[in-house]
Amino acid sequence: MNNKTGFSGKTALWTALGAGAFLLAKNIYQEITKYDLRGKVVLITGGSRGLGLAMARELASKGAKLAICARNEGQLENARIELEEMDTEVLTIQADVSDQTEVENMVQQVINHFGQLDVLINNAGIIQVGPENVMNLDDYKSAMDTNLWAALYTIKAAVPEFIKRGEGRIVNICSIGGKIAVPHLLPYSVSKFAMVGLSEGMSAELKKDNIHVTTVIPNLMITGSPRNITVKGDHEAEYAWFKLADSSPLLSQKANKAAKQIIKALEHGDNELVLTQMAKAMVAVQGLMPEAVTSAMQVANRFLPKSTDSETSRKGHESESDASNGPVAMNSDKAALEYNEL
Repeated sequence: MNNKTGFSGKTALWTALGAGAFLLAKNIYQEITKYDLRGKVVLITGGSRGLGLAMARELASKGAKLAICARNEGQLENARIELEEMDTEVLTIQADVSDQTEVENMVQQVINHFGQLDVLINNAGIIQVGPENVMNLDDYKSAMDTNLWAALYTIKAAVPEFIKRGEGRIVNICSIGGKIAVPHLLPYSVSKFAMVGLSEGMSAELKKDNIHVTTVIPNLMITGSPRNITVKGDHEAEYAWFKLADSSPLLSQKANKAAKQIIKALEHGDNELVLTQMAKAMVAVQGLMPEAVTSAMQVANRFLPKSTDSETSRKGHESESDASNGPVAMNSDKAALEYNEL
């Protein structure tokens, strides 16, 4: 071995040891400074089902007090019963988070009931599936109202309480659709792009007030949620492709695993969490080669259902057919029971 080779080997070794020491120190620091959720009051929008319920379960296991809101009274009651069986104090609020007045009343109700609010998780959202030609302005407005404005309303209502208490934590559940525009999900993608911008901007500006904002970028997730989406165009075909993609273990993540990762990011005060390796790869490629990603989406669009002129809306469960059933789709049907989506 010549001197040059030996020097390179030693450099690589010291670099690896230094990187390992840094990661170890980082992990130790994160554990020491981890946000203790015991006794903390957490408000979860859309907390009665799906990922919201999965996060509520994880928070309950850590001793947090929960306030969950949703539109569906029956699903709220089911969630309350389950969470209280985990020996957790739960406040349920039936509210439309796209209405600013209802949001302000909701946040005040949480503060009045518990005497405080420590954590806000913006999880409520809607999805419309169909080609762009059947999506009208009302579809875009509805997506923006629920996926963007609702998050802004809750943040604006909660921040004064956080400032008063000297700290606070906000978790915004965005989407890979907020990083990459996916065909046949255009109103959803537009609203989630806006939500990512809101979350990242709030993270930059609120840090000075000791308010930590975490932007979460999930991929597809097996929760049974397709039955509650809105479908337009060729209803059965649109629902089938979305349900099958959402049900596939190759494309989707398990909700309980996602919930654990999200709550861990909350505890550590992470700025951003991209949930799956596939989503991380997609975000990386989008950053390096955005034109290639757009070209790939153009190709993918050719394999999606052909456009129709029908602007009639149906819920996912109203669009079932033989194409949306089978062994893979059964994953979604089972998850709908587990995550209160029925």
